[in-house]
Amino acid sequence: MIQAAKYIGAGLATIGVSGAGVGIGLIFSNLISGTSRNPSVRPHLFSMAILGFALTEATGLFCLMLAFLIIYAA
Repeated sequence: MIQAAKYIGAGLATIGVSGAGVGIGLIFSNLISGTSRNPSVRPHLFSMAILGFALTEATGLFCLMLAFLIIYAA
């Protein structure tokens, strides 16, 4: 019974990974859109997109780490 609860909790904790995937897709789609509208601001947009990518990916990795902690700790 406790093992089943661990798996359910880990599954719920990984919902954030799908949100990170959607967020990364939105970041880079807006980068492409902004670059096509005004190519001269590409370096600034690219640096902001990489920062957004890193922060979004970090939240996804935290969710994944939490899921592994739920399954394998205790």
